[in-house]
Amino acid sequence: MPGTRKLGRTSDSRNAMMRAMVTYLLENGKIETTVTRAKDVRSMAEKMISLGKASDLHTKRQIYAYITKEDVAKKLFDEISPKYADRNGGYTRIIKIGARRGDAAEMAVLELV
Repeated sequence: MPGTRKLGRTSDSRNAMMRAMVTYLLENGKIETTVTRAKDVRSMAEKMISLGKASDLHTKRQIYAYITKEDVAKKLFDEISPKYADRNGGYTRIIKIGARRGDAAEMAVLELV
């Protein structure tokens, strides 16, 4: 998994959170989260899109092993990856939106370009 941030969680729960957030990003196109989480999710989401562009059996198995919803994985192969076929990286954008009210954590919107 790219990145070395622990995000205050054990490795199991951190991996589960990353899988869920990447799945949700690919499903809806954008998510609102903290800046540090957005940076980690961005690296995995871009890796998944790059794998989807290859679209051979090995990469399909890798994506189905990581993405938690089968219909989102199919959407990745059918819609998202072909959209970025002529683009070499930079599939996501992070926009900072200010501090969260409760604990003043820096928030951001992570979206597909």
